[in-house]
Amino acid sequence: MTQVFGVPVAVILGQLMLGLVNGAFYALLSLGLAVIFGLMGVVNFAHGAFYTLGAFAALLGLKWFGVNYWAALVLAPLTVGALGIVSERLLLRHVYKLEPLYGLLLTFGLALVVEGTLREGFGATGESYPVPRALQGAVNLGFMILPIYRAWVILASLVICGTTWFLIERTRLGATLRSATENAPLLQAFGVNVPLLMAATYGGGVALAALAGVLAAPVVLVTPLMGNSLVTVVFAVVVIGGMGSILGSVVSGLALGIIEGFTKVVYPEASNVIVFVIMAVVLIVRPAGLFGKE
Repeated sequence: MTQVFGVPVAVILGQLMLGLVNGAFYALLSLGLAVIFGLMGVVNFAHGAFYTLGAFAALLGLKWFGVNYWAALVLAPLTVGALGIVSERLLLRHVYKLEPLYGLLLTFGLALVVEGTLREGFGATGESYPVPRALQGAVNLGFMILPIYRAWVILASLVICGTTWFLIERTRLGATLRSATENAPLLQAFGVNVPLLMAATYGGGVALAALAGVLAAPVVLVTPLMGNSLVTVVFAVVVIGGMGSILGSVVSGLALGIIEGFTKVVYPEASNVIVFVIMAVVLIVRPAGLFGKE
């Protein structure tokens, strides 16, 4: 059997595919972060908490109201997005003219409140979310047995990321959002409700995080701290791709997931730090990120 670095090629290909699944989550989460930072200039440290809320919304919707997975894909992001809009109107709008550090600290505190509330209400132990019947089973790729649900996660993530990039970069709505960042007073003079636009932008960004939480619910245990394990990696992904660069976040998220998967096969001890090593190298060589503007 053909080997690379002493590891069978089939094992490497299987791990790369699993890495692509992780990369799909990285891409989707970093997309929301990039949207919020690129259009609002806010470092949203509560992103992992909103991801957790999305998973809990799906789980509790199923347990309490019988809301199935497909309905949760729509209802959970809308619910969490509405909560994000309320948070922006009550809290975030007061720190826009201050140093970015204040926004980071505020969202960090918001994340602690969300996590503490969930732990108090549901405990620290996790609960599993069932895989929907239509996505159960697996397909034989020759080199691995790939669960259909994980294939669905990759496809859904690519479609969502591509659609979001198109809306922001190639439509009139996206041009208006970017204008609000560059010259809000001028845009308001043309009759655009800039505060409402900013609130909707934040709500859309956290809705993307919640959508990632719904997609992750059948894959991982739904716990109050499930966002903690991802948020630091996702911030590293955003820094590597370029703060505020939507395309950079998506490409970097997918690529880093694959690199992480490859590292787990070749040198497992480095798999937990490889993303941060790459981030350090990128910051030294190109501080603005691979796709960011200087």
